[in-house]
Amino acid sequence: MSLPHLHIPAVVDGFILAGGQSRRMGHDKALTLLAGVPLVQHASNLLRSAGLEPRIAGAKSDLSSIAPTLPDDPNQSSLGPLSGICSALANSSAPRALFLPVDLPLLPASLIGYLIHHATVAQSAVTVVSVAGFIQTFPAIIDTAALPSLQSSLNSNDRNSLRAFRAAADILSRPFSVLPVELLLQAGQVSSPQALPPGVWFLNINTPQDLLQAEALLAGRHVQVI
Repeated sequence: MSLPHLHIPAVVDGFILAGGQSRRMGHDKALTLLAGVPLVQHASNLLRSAGLEPRIAGAKSDLSSIAPTLPDDPNQSSLGPLSGICSALANSSAPRALFLPVDLPLLPASLIGYLIHHATVAQSAVTVVSVAGFIQTFPAIIDTAALPSLQSSLNSNDRNSLRAFRAAADILSRPFSVLPVELLLQAGQVSSPQALPPGVWFLNINTPQDLLQAEALLAGRHVQVI
């Protein structure tokens, strides 16, 4: 099935979030190899396939050979994804930005493209997706006008990204859009190059076991994703 061509505006910045502590992996996840390629390269390739020039936010290692890097604010480091998001939005000249964690290598580029298309048309404050009825925090497209609200959440005792996204949309009185992946797939708006079902697109590579599952999925072997 051919997918519709979606024009990706040049006014969308693409950021890879690579600032996690990687404690469960035991080493920097960004440099972990999947099918012989570092996860950060998978993320970079994904964004480029969706028509974006990636930048890397909050890197723990020197990843400048992959894409331009943007460090977290040193006063707000190790505070979770919101830290990288706020730093990225503060350094973005575009009206909205897309955020992709470094540990979601199985996402199809068509999903990124459609999210940007929807966010642009709907003028949403935040755009995310759901799978099997569960809202996924990432990938997320965020309007740069949400920065003050997200910064307030970062400075609070509650740094949950999804709650911060909802609060920002409420403050801006703009939509918090949640797109069900299954409906997008059924309508032919998105497609996995490896023909993977939507439930595994969001497999986070957090542990060596997760890495083995992803390797098996890419090799076409059946595995149960927990």
